[in-house]
Amino acid sequence: MRKMLEEKLGRFEMLERQMADPEVLADSSKMANIMREHGSIARLATKYRRFKDVVRQCRELQEMLDSHDADSQELAEAELPVLKQEREKLWDELLAMTIGGEDANRARCVLEIRAGTGGDEAALFAYDLYMMYKHYAESKGWKMEVMDASPTELGGFKDLVLAVQGEGCYQELAYESGGHRVQRVPETETKGRIHTSAATVAVMAEPEDVEVDLKPDDYRLDKFCASGPGGQHVNKTESAVRLTHFETGIVVQCQDEKSQHKNLAKAMRVLKSKLYDHYRQQEDAKRAADRKTLIGSGDRSQRIRTYNFPENRLTDHRIGLTLYKLDQIIAGHMQPVTDALIDHDRQALREQMGSLD
Repeated sequence: MRKMLEEKLGRFEMLERQMADPEVLADSSKMANIMREHGSIARLATKYRRFKDVVRQCRELQEMLDSHDADSQELAEAELPVLKQEREKLWDELLAMTIGGEDANRARCVLEIRAGTGGDEAALFAYDLYMMYKHYAESKGWKMEVMDASPTELGGFKDLVLAVQGEGCYQELAYESGGHRVQRVPETETKGRIHTSAATVAVMAEPEDVEVDLKPDDYRLDKFCASGPGGQHVNKTESAVRLTHFETGIVVQCQDEKSQHKNLAKAMRVLKSKLYDHYRQQEDAKRAADRKTLIGSGDRSQRIRTYNFPENRLTDHRIGLTLYKLDQIIAGHMQPVTDALIDHDRQALREQMGSLD
């Protein structure tokens, strides 16, 4: 964690220098990107800078306390407890801010929901998850935008890509990555049997433009006509776009807008998020042992949660949490679940980091 905080502070100070560079000041687009990234890490970086300063002062006061000078000892005895209290408070705040990994403080993310096993029922469950996140975003004051969607004739989604923006959105939604299983009686079930189906959720931090270097030669752009359920054409112009990244094979498409230009801009945002996430996961795999205690950055293939409608029960398998108020949670009241997950990671981080003394 300290290494990550040092990297964030180093990046923040580098961005501060760039913002004073005449060459950057002359490029309004580059300046806007740098300012946005600078703003996104400012709270964490400045708090860590203050923490380091307090740690330094505590060390100096401890040396004064250990000295043979009576005046120095008296001064240290008066000031050291106060500074140690501030140090502990700052450390707790830093722990809370870094839960979820290096991207914890990002205010933009991409959320992807895909129907899994279960056919039409899985697609309907994907829709229910979308509405749950939509209502939760509204309650938090976050902005949510549909980037791409593949609706079904029964009103579900085969897959859905959303962009979310707002303070704390990535840190909280990162816990949603993984497999979600639902147990309920589908509306199409005539004999009242409980069916089990699934959907997967992936939450990716949305990087700033300067963080992902993507050139036109790095991907292929295909244009096609947007279509709806059953292959029905939404329009006859080639407004939909598909981007294929050559190196990774990642494919994204967008057909939600009537304008090809707008679809391309959205697709580029999703592709950059997926590329950033791809390379971040590669880095995480190299240091997987350090991340095992943090459930907010776990394996996405893992089944994380079960939604049992007949029993009105939600179970999060990662921490053994069971709540008998599924009706409230699926309506968007997710805070009890999110709070429990964050608190679990906060305790794990505290144990991992040990005492400050």
